[in-house]
Formats: sequence, structure tokens, C-alpha cells
Amino acid sequence: ECPLCLLPQPPEAFPSLASCSHRSCWACLERYLCLAVSESRVPVSCPHCPAALQPADVHRLLPQPALRDKYEEFLLRRLLVADPGTRWCPAPDCSPSQERFLITLSLVGLGVPREGCGTEFCYHCRQPWHPDGPCAPPAPSLASPTAQQEELAHGEALAQAEAEDIKVCPRCSAFIMKINDGSCNRMNCTVCGCLFCWLCLREISDMHFLSPSGCTFWGKRPWSRTRRIMWQLGMVLGAPMVISLAAGVAVPVITIGIPIYMGRKVLAGGPGSRRSSHSGCQQCLSVTSSVLLSLFVSPIITVLTVGVGVPLVLTYVYGTVVLSLCR
Repeated sequence: ECPLCLLPQPPEAFPSLASCSHRSCWACLERYLCLAVSESRVPVSCPHCPAALQPADVHRLLPQPALRDKYEEFLLRRLLVADPGTRWCPAPDCSPSQERFLITLSLVGLGVPREGCGTEFCYHCRQPWHPDGPCAPPAPSLASPTAQQEELAHGEALAQAEAEDIKVCPRCSAFIMKINDGSCNRMNCTVCGCLFCWLCLREISDMHFLSPSGCTFWGKRPWSRTRRIMWQLGMVLGAPMVISLAAGVAVPVITIGIPIYMGRKVLAGGPGSRRSSHSGCQQCLSVTSSVLLSLFVSPIITVLTVGVGVPLVLTYVYGTVVLSLCR
């Protein structure tokens, strides 16, 4: 049975993958790859695990040559974006649709005009080629007056687009749109794979929203500096009282709540089941034994919860938060 379509299939309908041991039917894998490549989610991961599919398997499973070419284009683009030796041609009229938008030092060197474009620029500062002098701050644009007008219009369109929840990836400058559906601010660029925060547009780790950075997981904008400092000071000053109060409430709740919960569960015969058909004596014995066992286990759970949770919270408050305040 295919785990994706849940239909019985013959053994030959399940192609093997070099990246992992998961199996799905050929038709489901074809539809999955077509959708992933059409949405530029390249490299494509296995539908059951994060392992990236090998290009040979993708070429073997993709039915259309146009999709295979698009897959190769996305792979090349992602490789060049991650390559520090790659430079983008600064001329606005050198568009990606003309396939003349990438330039590398190993291919053209310094100051050599690009074939079909004619733009000469410095590899280091991306300004007009200056063979007799050092790199200078940003100089006049390389574009013609018409191209300058187009660049200005493009800048205005970009500003308007950013106001409409379209921003630029901090690594590859690809346009990213976030739908206003209440989703989180943890964004993943499908072009270069960059994981960044939608609010501050910085590459992040999974701890970014737990750190006192002012960026919230579901917020519309970062906190102001005053609000962030006041919140951090409140955490530092109020942490002992809040932790003591939480521990004082958690200890009796866990110690007493677990035996009560287990007794009620055994008395009811388990969640979703009918009332036990045992005799009253057997049922009373079962409830008593479960409560006594819970009374023995609940203090251990309480000690582990408080003993692990309190040091972690104190380490975060007086480590990460205090370090952020000092900065």
C-alpha cells in the first residue's frame, strides 16, 4: 500500500530512492516532484523525511523535459547564490530572462565586458571599470538614461511591494511574499534555503524568537527598544518571585493531581471505554493500587520537573537576558 495515496500497488510500482529507504508509488512521486519543482522548492526532499532526493532520481521520476530543465536551473541558481565568487551584473537591462545576469571571476576576470551585454565593471565594488585606481565608493550608475528611469521605477515598485508584505531575502535578494493569514515570522527562502526572520530580515536559528531580540513569533513588527529593555528588566527583577510562585503552585498540583487523575481513570475503566465490569472489590483494589503507585511516582516527577525547569529558566534570565542588557 502506498503511504501517500493509500492504494494497493504491485511491488514494481515502488521505485527505490538513493537518498533514503522510504517507498511511495511512482504516480505519487511524479505528482509530488512536479509540484515541488513548479514552486521552486529545490533541492526536493523526500515526502516522508528531510533527506534531499538525488538529482539522478529526480531526472528519472520527472516526466516532462521542461520540468527537468527547470530543476537544473534552480539547482544552478542556488549553487551560484551560495558561491562567494559569483557576482551579479549591475546593469538593469541585463535581465535574468536573457540568461546574462551572472558573472564569475573564473570566467571573465576583471573589467572584461560580458558577451551580449557589454557592461564593464569592477569585480570587487561593482562600479564602472577603473583600471588605474583603487575601488571607490558607489559611483554613477552603469545604466543609460532610459535604464536609469526604469531602475527608478523599479525602486518605487520595490518600495510599494515591501509595503504590501513583500520583502527581500537577506542572502540572495529574492522577493518573498508573506500572506497575511496569521502565520509565523519564521521564513524559509525557496531559492537559497536561507532561514530568516520576517520582522528584522536577519538570518536566524531556532532560538531567535526565544532570545530578547524584540522579534515575536506571530507579531506584526518588532518591539521598540524601550519596550524591549523594560521587558528584560522586568524579567531580571521579577524572575525570583515568579519562579517561586510557579514552583509553589506546581509542586502540590503535580503531587496531588497525578494520584487523583490516575484514580479517576482506573475507576472509569480508561478513556473512551465502558465502565469496568469487575466486581466492586476488584475495582476498589485496582483504584487503591493505582493511587498508591501514583503517590510514590508523583514526588519523583515533581522533583525532576522543578529540578530541571527552574535551573533552565534561571540560566536563560540571568544569562541570555542579562547579556543582552549589557550589550
